[in-house]
Amino acid sequence: MPYEWITPPSADSGELHLWPHQSLTAKGYVRVIALAAALSLVPLIPVLGSIVLWGILPFLLVALFGLKWALDLSRRNAQVLEILTLDEDDARLTRHGPARQRQEWQANRYWVTAHLHKFDGPVPNYVTLRGNGREVEIGAFLSEEEREALFSELQTLFVKP
Repeated sequence: MPYEWITPPSADSGELHLWPHQSLTAKGYVRVIALAAALSLVPLIPVLGSIVLWGILPFLLVALFGLKWALDLSRRNAQVLEILTLDEDDARLTRHGPARQRQEWQANRYWVTAHLHKFDGPVPNYVTLRGNGREVEIGAFLSEEEREALFSELQTLFVKP
């Protein structure tokens, strides 16, 4: 799952890290670019040594660099890390987004509640934390099943004694 308890949750502390699933590893990235480059050379074989090569080559290079740019942009936008830190009194959610964006939310742990919006959120099984007069999303990039599992874990943490 793309979330992990760094410090196991307990009555007094816990730290949870959440991140989007990255299906393309660095090795896979290199393989995709290399495969695209190799396959783009296939149409050039019949025109080797002719002037037509120079007419086709720029378009193939633009397509290759377009693929690289799109993959880089996708990887950059997926660089999100959410950190839920629990201590004895407070719950703090920090979201480190792409382009070094940082958002923080903090509330008294006793008053924090976890909510699961089955159908009325932007995504199915939308999970939010409510406290300190605000409601913030957590793990919106997770799959439906992962958000349900996260909700059940959060619900047990924020149950009042």
